[in-house]
Amino acid sequence: MRLRALLDTDALGLRLLGGEDELDRTVRGVMTTDLRDPSRYLSGGELVLTGLAWRRDADDSEPFVRILVQAGVAALAAGEAELGDVPDDLVLACARHRLPLFAVHESVAFATITEHVVRQVSGERAGDLAAVVDRHRRMMTSGPAGGGPDVVLDLLGSDLDLRAWVLSPTGRLIAGSKVAGPALPAETCARLAAEHLAATRTGRRGPHRVQLNGTRYSLFPIRSSGRSPQASRDVRETVLSDWLLAVEADAGDWPGERLDLLQGVTQLIAVERDRRDAARTVRRRLAQEVLELVQTGAAPAEIAARLRVAAPVLLPGLGAAPHWQVVVARVEWDGDEVDGGPVAQSLLEEVLVDPLATGPEPSDRIAVAHTGDEAVALVPLPAVATEHDGSESGLLADALLQSVREPLSAGLDDDGRLTLGVSAAVHSAEGLRGALEEARHARRVAAARTGRVCAAGHQELASHVLLLPFVPDDVRRAFTARLLDPLKDYDRRHRAELIPTLEAFLDCDGSWTRCATRLHLHVNTLRYRVGRIEQLTGRDLSRLEDKLDFFLALRMS
Repeated sequence: MRLRALLDTDALGLRLLGGEDELDRTVRGVMTTDLRDPSRYLSGGELVLTGLAWRRDADDSEPFVRILVQAGVAALAAGEAELGDVPDDLVLACARHRLPLFAVHESVAFATITEHVVRQVSGERAGDLAAVVDRHRRMMTSGPAGGGPDVVLDLLGSDLDLRAWVLSPTGRLIAGSKVAGPALPAETCARLAAEHLAATRTGRRGPHRVQLNGTRYSLFPIRSSGRSPQASRDVRETVLSDWLLAVEADAGDWPGERLDLLQGVTQLIAVERDRRDAARTVRRRLAQEVLELVQTGAAPAEIAARLRVAAPVLLPGLGAAPHWQVVVARVEWDGDEVDGGPVAQSLLEEVLVDPLATGPEPSDRIAVAHTGDEAVALVPLPAVATEHDGSESGLLADALLQSVREPLSAGLDDDGRLTLGVSAAVHSAEGLRGALEEARHARRVAAARTGRVCAAGHQELASHVLLLPFVPDDVRRAFTARLLDPLKDYDRRHRAELIPTLEAFLDCDGSWTRCATRLHLHVNTLRYRVGRIEQLTGRDLSRLEDKLDFFLALRMS
């Protein structure tokens, strides 16, 4: 379609501010963004929609427009809902670069424009999609007449007899059709997300077809609107943040029109995803400001002032500053060509949501910043209860990853790793710096463990485990080899199970009876094995020092 056709459609509420000579440009897609640099998501030919949240002052317009022109976009449309009239500096910048500029009336939702462009660009090849979209033009708006992704899925169920669900990359249910019958079990959601991430990592294009428990599903990626599959420089930059559409059907037998239908639906749902991401801008900015204050050693009073600003945004109606926990995450890939910070930021925003919570909004009360390859979350706690043992409740490291370990491991494949650390709750700004360091230390403890997805909490920092991550690798290898290699060699030659026996003996605090019972051995057999361990290593397992050395060697091996 041509840009000129957009002006001829009164329902879009577009007003031309510049670029009248360029209205014969072809529009190939649409993208909504408030990023200062959206170039990685642009492939050329898009109509870019923006709410201007990226603009802080007049100097920001020139670089933003230059980036769009270099990416080859067709035109820019700026919403008037945030600032009123489109700023003159943006009008001048577009004129300098011959980029057509439209103003979008505040009464018109970006979703309406997106839906129109998607429908026109597809040439209305999918007749059923065109009928559905034409009957429900406002279904993706954020106002009372809309309804978000659920409305789209309801239409798929009622009009086309397709059961479908929108899932997060961790398998959390974002939306589901009310006419689709019972909700998908959480285990099925997690497995579908894992299958989708694994297929995406192989480079296969969607839809991905899988079978679980005798049921066929087709999995469609939901990318930011206007972004083609090739627009990202590396799939690892987005694989852990993109939503997916799971349809209970085998798309392998579908005609092209039906595939066009589902691709169009994913673009409509992407509008909701973009709207949510734009809403996160304020929370991320608050988190970034607090993090910078904490890291630069700002006065507690200054940090407390920023927290008082953040509290109403994150916990509206609370009326008082809550307690806070700090969570630090890092996503690391083999090689250094992928920036892990933004990936960790998006992922941490999802991981911190209750896995049983549905809908796109629960993460709206979590503020996550990123610095370098590290993401830092400020998690507000409305109240911190005290447990029977005197410890305080709050986020627990292992619980955060329990339900998301399977899909994330699939997305990380064999070249990525997620490590996460959780601080204790703090009651004031004075404790926030210590909480940040505590969470970072806990993450280092997690990094010393094996596995693709690992976490550690503040409770572990009071034990010997805190020291292990800081032991040099060559010292680790020498220490464990001296104590354990003789036992491993003996086990290989004689199948004697000395290593498992040693682990059980230490775990039972040296109790012969309890250890023999656990291993289903006679006590004399156990004594023989322990004697063999002492003979091969020259150590005495009745001595506390030697028990401790063996314990540390096993933990570091």
